[in-house]
Amino acid sequence: MQKYVEEEGLQYHLQIKKGDVGRYVILPGDPKRCSKIAQHFDDAKLVADSREYVTYTGYLDGEKVSVTSTGIGGPSASIAMEELVQCGADTFIRVGTCGGMDLDVKGGDIVIATGAIRMEGTSKEYAPIEFPAVADLEVTNALVAAGRELGFTCHPGIVQCKDAFYGQHEPERMPVSYELLNKWEAWKRLGCKASEMESAALFVVASHLKVRCGSNFLVVGNQERQAAGMENPIVHDTEAAIKVAIGALRRLIREDRKR
Repeated sequence: MQKYVEEEGLQYHLQIKKGDVGRYVILPGDPKRCSKIAQHFDDAKLVADSREYVTYTGYLDGEKVSVTSTGIGGPSASIAMEELVQCGADTFIRVGTCGGMDLDVKGGDIVIATGAIRMEGTSKEYAPIEFPAVADLEVTNALVAAGRELGFTCHPGIVQCKDAFYGQHEPERMPVSYELLNKWEAWKRLGCKASEMESAALFVVASHLKVRCGSNFLVVGNQERQAAGMENPIVHDTEAAIKVAIGALRRLIREDRKR
């Protein structure tokens, strides 16, 4: 591979190296969420701030943990995971927002992805389309247990991942509207819980790199509930999803220490 930095071991995009991060990493999309998540750590310190990638490292129950933002979508998220793994990370929890699809999913609820529909481009450069994008079972079980223990309404299930935000929200004006609308209807009929933009890529990259990854999301709202004339609360505070991720990490740390 072409070498883009002079310092040995320094990752080109994230500007981190071995020792800068823990094995457990939370992955928000928004760089501004990193400081908010780091407040849940002990002795958190800013490690790097490069492009869309902001990294803090601290401790949780005595274990070194980190948070790194990925920006929006699969391409930048896959770069973050690749470079974090090079620096020793092996367990990831994606934290972010999603839009509900199933009518039972309301704004303010938590969706925990068990798998993802690969309607994006990044994962296709890692695996044939027949290969499923599946979350790690241990991470997923930890997320579900943490969410329920905290008393949140949680929906484990399949999420849909896309690259174009407006392809979802304004499909009628797109030249490929026939495909977008027909597939959206198929995802709904199959019980898809929500739509977001990173999990499919992260799950497939994690499979390739032999690391663990799970995802949980705050539901901002649900366009299908709105279209059906149902109550459709709009919620933007991601603290609930962050608390679920922190609770899941604590569980994983405890279980990993028993091995």
